[in-house]
Amino acid sequence: MKQFNKNNLGWLILIALVAAVLYAGIMTNIISPFYQITLVTILLNIILAIGLNLVIGFSGQFSLGHAGFMAIGAYSGAVIGDQVEGFPGFLLGLLVGMIISVIVALIVGIPTLRLKGDYLAIATLGIAEIIRILILNMGDLTNGARGISGISFPFASNLSFIMVLVALVIITTIITVNYIKSSPGRATIAIREDEIAAESMGVNTTMYKVIAFMIGAATASIAGSLYGTYFSVINPSDFTFQKSIDVLIIVVFGGIGSVTGTVVAAVVLGVLNTYLQSFGELRMIFYAVALIAIMVFRPGGLLGNKEFTISGLLNRKAKKASAKKEVQ
Repeated sequence: MKQFNKNNLGWLILIALVAAVLYAGIMTNIISPFYQITLVTILLNIILAIGLNLVIGFSGQFSLGHAGFMAIGAYSGAVIGDQVEGFPGFLLGLLVGMIISVIVALIVGIPTLRLKGDYLAIATLGIAEIIRILILNMGDLTNGARGISGISFPFASNLSFIMVLVALVIITTIITVNYIKSSPGRATIAIREDEIAAESMGVNTTMYKVIAFMIGAATASIAGSLYGTYFSVINPSDFTFQKSIDVLIIVVFGGIGSVTGTVVAAVVLGVLNTYLQSFGELRMIFYAVALIAIMVFRPGGLLGNKEFTISGLLNRKAKKASAKKEVQ
């Protein structure tokens, strides 16, 4: 119990420290409006990649449909925000987008998640494209290829939005990590390790795969709604196959099956992408070379499947302290 309290206290201190640093950086203009865009992009990518890592890294299902669920969240937030003014409209749009994404994930997940490997990837890619084409053909509701502009921004400032975004990053991460450590989460990991063995032990493999898929869809919808709110403009071309690949790169770069690796990769790639913008068209070449170099020298990603935990840090300190006592 004492260790549990220390663990929670450690995480609270770390979260408060990060939030305080970001708050001070924005207030003092060290994080200028230009770098605020980078910061928002990084935080959105963390939400997207953690949800996708749950699907790929912990349930073992290769999905390329994340952009579709992000589009659902973005358009739900934009349409409802136009009908309901202020912060209630933002919250309602966020909630509706999550509900629609979860329902769509449930409907398409039951048949498609019976597939494996490349077949599943193609099926989920098709789902994302179907969602995008539907948005293109919904007339005045989504404005087709023109997209929606002038989306309401119900926050007093960029600072307040970023603080809300940080809070949602923390909430989605806590929910995902707690699911992974729960009994359904352990069943999900068992499916990843050996689906036939898990099924023979009585695990309902389809149900747990669909649950992971639904959680991933919900997190993608949250990121999409936040994306539309901050940038005020959305377009179907923002949610193509390339967006799913961008999120997949973060997951692979950080380490498939590592939440900590996902966070680190989102930060590293976000900063790298920003500083390479001065190279113009050569930016993507340098970006690709950097990714290839990491994959060559760290084929398992930056952290592999390792996780940073406060409890692990405390245990290491306790072991060092006990070792010193033994030496003395």
